[in-house]
Amino acid sequence: MRKSLLLLIIVSVAFFSCKNGSKTSAPIESADSIETKTQIMDTMKIEQVEEPILDIKTSMGTIRVKLYKETPLHRDNFMKLVSQRYFNEILFHRVINGFMIQTGDPYSKNELNESIFGTGGPGYTIPAEILPQFKHKKGALAAARKSDTANPQRASSGSQFYIVQDPETCASLDGAYTVFGETISGLDIIDKIAAVPTHANDIPDEPVKIIEITQVLE
Repeated sequence: MRKSLLLLIIVSVAFFSCKNGSKTSAPIESADSIETKTQIMDTMKIEQVEEPILDIKTSMGTIRVKLYKETPLHRDNFMKLVSQRYFNEILFHRVINGFMIQTGDPYSKNELNESIFGTGGPGYTIPAEILPQFKHKKGALAAARKSDTANPQRASSGSQFYIVQDPETCASLDGAYTVFGETISGLDIIDKIAAVPTHANDIPDEPVKIIEITQVLE
């Protein structure tokens, strides 16, 4: 069945229809995003390379990714957060089968924060680095952001990102979000995470978390 994408505006957020007819919003950081005052107590050494390779170790398996040298602001910020162990224990707080899986909100470390999942971050944004050669292919890493209404410059969230599961459904996001990396291995893990049962706001019924992200040194 051909997938169709119907653009609607609901509370200043773009929504797209998937092949099953349900509405799925674009990967965003809430327009009401609150600065998260998270103390980072531990750091790890990161090697400076043009295109770092990382293992995103999740509770459902490991996704190996490469960050692009052509998006240095996003690359360097991501590596800084990795060095701070910022992503450890953060959940995939928004999972939509046939679309994408989203993570990076530090509020998700505490299940009592469920009502505000999707609003957390490090308290800053990253200037857009939207390049035509980087599409929303399967396994692409891209930065979440506020809606165009609140964020006409399309600046990215400081920490929230998503991984593409279905490139056909995500194709309408090309040119609107910064794609800053790709999956090298672990596409099956993306599918496994995308398939978990979810409840309100596409939050998994059983938590799926990032255990840690580590740099692969060759």
